[in-house]
Order: sequence, then structure tokens, then C-alpha cells
Amino acid sequence: MAPKKINIRKRMVAFYGIIVGCMVFLLCVTAYIQIIRGPKLRAEAESDQMRDSVISPKRGTIYDRNRKVLAQSASTETVCISPKAIDEAKNAEEVARNLSEILGLDYTDIYNKTQKKESQYAVIKKKVEKETADKIRELKLKGVSLQEDTKRYYPGGAFASHIIGFTGDDSQGLGGVELVYDNELKGVPGRIRTAKNANGTDMPYESEQYLDAVEGSDVVLCIDEVIQHFVENHLETARVNNQVADGAAAIVMNPKTGEILAMSTKPDFDLNAPFEITNTEVKAQIDTLSGEEYKKAYNEELFKEWRNKAVVDTYEPGSTFKAITASAALETGTSKLTDSFFCSGVKHVSDWDIKCHKTGGHGAEDFVHAVYNSCNPAFIDIGLKLGVHNFCQYFAAFGFTEKTGFDLPGEAVGSFYTEDNMATINLATSAFGQSQTVTPLQMINAMSAIANGGNLMKPYVIKQVVDADGNVIKNIEPTVVRRVISEETSKTMRSILEGVVSEGGGRNAYVAGYRIAGKTGTSEKLPRGSNTYIASFCGFAPADDPQIVCLVMLDNPQGGNYYGGMIAAPVVGSIIEDTLRYLGVEPQYTESESGGADIEMPEVRGKSLEEAKNALVSAGLKYRVIGSGDSIVDQTPKPGVGLSSGSVGILYTESGAEEMVTVPDLSGMSSMDCNIALANSGLNFKVSGPGKTEQASSARAAKQEPAAGSTVAAGTIVSVEFRYASIE
Repeated sequence: MAPKKINIRKRMVAFYGIIVGCMVFLLCVTAYIQIIRGPKLRAEAESDQMRDSVISPKRGTIYDRNRKVLAQSASTETVCISPKAIDEAKNAEEVARNLSEILGLDYTDIYNKTQKKESQYAVIKKKVEKETADKIRELKLKGVSLQEDTKRYYPGGAFASHIIGFTGDDSQGLGGVELVYDNELKGVPGRIRTAKNANGTDMPYESEQYLDAVEGSDVVLCIDEVIQHFVENHLETARVNNQVADGAAAIVMNPKTGEILAMSTKPDFDLNAPFEITNTEVKAQIDTLSGEEYKKAYNEELFKEWRNKAVVDTYEPGSTFKAITASAALETGTSKLTDSFFCSGVKHVSDWDIKCHKTGGHGAEDFVHAVYNSCNPAFIDIGLKLGVHNFCQYFAAFGFTEKTGFDLPGEAVGSFYTEDNMATINLATSAFGQSQTVTPLQMINAMSAIANGGNLMKPYVIKQVVDADGNVIKNIEPTVVRRVISEETSKTMRSILEGVVSEGGGRNAYVAGYRIAGKTGTSEKLPRGSNTYIASFCGFAPADDPQIVCLVMLDNPQGGNYYGGMIAAPVVGSIIEDTLRYLGVEPQYTESESGGADIEMPEVRGKSLEEAKNALVSAGLKYRVIGSGDSIVDQTPKPGVGLSSGSVGILYTESGAEEMVTVPDLSGMSSMDCNIALANSGLNFKVSGPGKTEQASSARAAKQEPAAGSTVAAGTIVSVEFRYASIE
């Protein structure tokens, strides 16, 4: 019997050993789960029990330099549904019907979203205005909720569109400042974590965890809203009047700091609807396409509209580049002001005949008049004397071989020759602005170096970044890249370029009282012989102490005239005049211009007739009396209006005696003839552009305001813009 008992004992030991082993194993597994895997499993469990919702932060505001709002975010709401809660409430049709009506969405699409019954959360529409959201809120639909959101607004619509840029549906920056400074502007999203019960239903609000969103920082631009308006208005007028087919660009820059005060590309686009094609004719053509053809054409047109010509496009600058060649020649001493040239109308270089724009040639001329005349043969001689090495050195020094470092996206670099591959014919044509390409931004930056005493600046459009509490976290200061020419050469070039406007090919940029300097440019686009041109002008003022530099480029004008001196120079003149007056730079009239200086119309209402007459005569004005009374009951122009010497003030001595006259057509008249015609009609005369000086006797009236045929009160001022009909 003993062996049987021993076997039973062994079995018992083995049995208990298995039990102990199992317990140890279970303890080890439990310990592993709790200690090793515990944190991860707890996190997963908590995640299953929580719904995480993102709160969009308020995007920072974009301001102009004077804190005028250019882009801002406003509170909106996101409409959400809980399909599971809707299923429990059995109100899917009600939800889909009401939301589709209020939000203007497809009923079926919303209904299908309500049928995803295991889902706790689905977005119906983002960026819903408060007024619309309130309509939904009033319905108290079960399973429908509203969450805080923001929407980007651009008060100016298309204003400064290529600078500001725009955002996408998720408030990410997609262009311009919005893109480059997206990290600073976008802020940090907040979160709402909502607990769910065992059935997957949201717990009461007290179980929510709320993490505030952090507002984005504000960005302050160098752009001045007022100057930007001047630029956009004048540029658009020029684009339309000259039938510019391939767009136009303009830049205004502070030459002393590098700040971009205004920048415009036309046509532009609406920042509040950036994905809508602006050109209605092109849009109609694209709408006739389908499939991949439609998608390709649509995207190409959008990118074309978004393209900032001032920064991204390259072009042959033409004669505006002669200012660079002339500066380099004077700085190196390879040319002097007394150098003489002879232009027969053509120059033979390396088996090529290169023509001057003046068919018969300019004849004998010195260095200064070679610039005034914009003479290609003379500049070929200047370039050849400068030599390949010096030319390439200064081409690079003025910044044409590299990006400027400008703080907007897409900056380009043009094509250019190096010392190793520049042949004599290349040097000859490059000297007068052909064969090599630049960007408008590079060109105005180089001209700024000539204007400011010789320093190449780094252009910039961002002035400051300011956090939500008003603290400046980034402040951009002017940066001198390098000295390019001496102060002496700069002073000499400023004087020469002023002569280009007062006596040379830039005369249509002339503004009485302001010493404007600059250079015209007309370049034929490739392929040669296509009869497509780019007209440009780059100028600065006042010439003795430049405050602003302005460049205008008109790409492929088809209005009959394509010369920069004819169609681009007047635009620059108008922009400079408006800008300097706005900046408080008082006009300084020469003796020949002083007759055009403004005289304020005195206040004479309530005075006796004799007192009124004496007041006008003392001010240098003439008078005309309408009525038979003894005292003045009304006057035209009104007090404070600026008038030229010899203008006529209309004195009314009886109520209701106002005399109406018809504005004559002044088109093509000289300044003297305009003055006579207006005086005979009982109207006053204001001149803009060349027209006030004896040298401007060949200038003719190009535009007038009010328009010919208008009926106006006697004494009304008629503004007349004069332009040279041709410039040699």
C-alpha cells in the first residue's frame, strides 16, 4: 500500500505546484499590465472616454505703418452634429432640412452625415457668421452644436492684394505676408475635452476640460495705406488707358531705409474671394471646358492673378539701366562729364548695326546730354570704355546677380552674363539695358542706391511683429548691404537725372515745384520683331534730398504708344506729386514756375463789394461780379481753394444768381491756349505735368477734369494734365 500513497502525494504536490505556478504567472501578467503597460492603456481608455475638439485661435491682424487695418479675423462658429445623439432623438430629417435651408447646403449630404450612427462628431460647415449661427441656435436641435471659430476678413477687398496675401479654409497663410509670417500670425489652437459615458454619449458640461487658444501676433507693414491708394489708382488708370495686355507693376520705396511704402500689381484680385477668377472674359472661356482641361486652365489663371509682377517677373529694363551704366562709368573714372560723343543714328559693333531711337542721330553730345537723350550709340561707347570686368563688377554690386532678400515669397533673379561669357556685343547691348534681365524690385533698389548717396539697401515690407499684449517681439531695422558708389558720384547722378526730367526724355514726369529726377525705359520683348514692348520709368524726388523712389512698369501696352517717356513717366510724376504733398514736402517753385504757385481764395462772404474786390486784387486774383447788390452773399471758388495767380474769383451779390457755364474741350491745346479758352468761359485753370514753364511750350493738354461738355458753376477750377506729344 505504501507505493500508492506515495503516488497520491506526488500528484498532490504537482497539482499544488501548478496552482502556484498559475498564480505566479497571473501575478506577473498583472504586474506587467499595471506597471509596464498601465500608462499607455490608461491613456487609451481615457481617449476612448473623451472627445477632443479644437478651438481655432484668433489670427493676428495685419496693419499698415499707421495702424490702419489691412487684414483681421472676426469670430465665427462651426456647425457640428452628433450622429449618435441624432439617432437617439430620431430627428435626422429635421436636422438635415433645417441646416440645409439655413446654411444653403445640400439636404442629402447633411442627411447622409447624420446616418453615421456610431460617430459622435461631424463638421457640417465652418466659418459661419454669428447671425446665421444664431438662427440655428434658436431651433435647439438635438444633436446639433456650435463651436467658436474665426474667419479672415480683408476690408479693402483687392487693396494691396499681392502684398497682404490670403488664407485657406483652415486659416493657413497661402500668399504674401499671410504666408511668410504664418507662424507669427496663426497663434496656438485651444482644446475642449468632453467626457463620454459607457454609451458614448457626451457627459454634462462640468466634465469638460477647456484649454484657451492663444491669439496670433500682429504684423505691422511699412506700407502706407494712403500712398498705396495713390499708386493703385494711378497704375490702374494707366493700365486701362494704354490697354496694357500683360499687366502693370509699381513700387514706391524710401531710398534711405529700404522700406517699401507701396507696391501694386494690376490687375489684382479680391482677397475675400481669392479662388474666384477676376477676369470675367477669361472665366467665361474656362467655364466652357471640363475635366482636366478645366482644372489646368483654372489653376493657370489663378496663379497668373496671384503673381506679384513687381517681385516675381523679370524683364529687360531698357534705358532705365543707363543710370546704372553711367554711375559705374563715373565711379571708375572710365568716363567724365566732359567726354564727347557723336551719334549718327547707328553704331556698328561686332558685325552688328545697333540703331539709336532717333533715326537721324543726336549728332555731337557730351556725357550729360547722352543721358538726357538716352542715346544708345553713346552708351555703347561708355560701356565699351567701362569694360567687361568693371561692368560685371558693378552689375553685381548694384544687386542684379542675387535676390534682394525681400520679405515676400517668390522673389526671382534675372538672367545675366558673367565675365567668362560676356562678348563685346553683349557688353554693348547690356550697357543700354538689353540682353540681361532684372526684376522691378532689383531695379528700384539699384536706383535707390544712386539716390541715397551710394548705399545699396535691403528692401523690406514688414516693419514690426507685435504680440497680443502689444509687446514688440520683432522690429525690422534698415540694413545697408554695401556701398556701391561714392557720395560724389551719387550727387552728380542726381543732378544729371534731374536734367532728364527737366530737359530730356523724362519731361512727362515733370511736376512744378518738385525737383524730380529719373530715367525712362522702353524695351522690346522677346522674340525681337514681335512689336511687344515694356514701358517703364524710375524716378525719385526731391532730387537734392530724395524722400521717395518710384518705379512704374507697363507690360505690353497696345494703346498706340509704348515709350516709357510717354506713358510711364507721367504716372510716376503723378504718384510722386501726390505722395510728396501727403508727406508734407512743400513745393519749391522756381522763378519760371512761381506764376503757377497756389494762392488761397480769400473768404469774402459777408463783406462789402468793394472790400471783396480789394481782397482778391491784393491776393493776386481777378474778379467777376454777378448781381447788382452791395455785399457778397456767395463766392466761387470757396475760401481756401488753391488758385494760380491771375485766376478769377466769382462774386455773387444776389442769392440764386449763380451762373452756369459749359466746360470747353481743351484736348491738344497748349497751356496758353487752355488759359485763354477757360478764361473766356469764366472758368479757372490748374496745370499738372509739364505746362507751367516756357520750356514746356510744346506740351499739350492730355486730360481735363471736369470733362469737356460738363455744366459747372462759373469760376470752377478745371484741372488740365499736360504731356509732350513726342519725346526724342
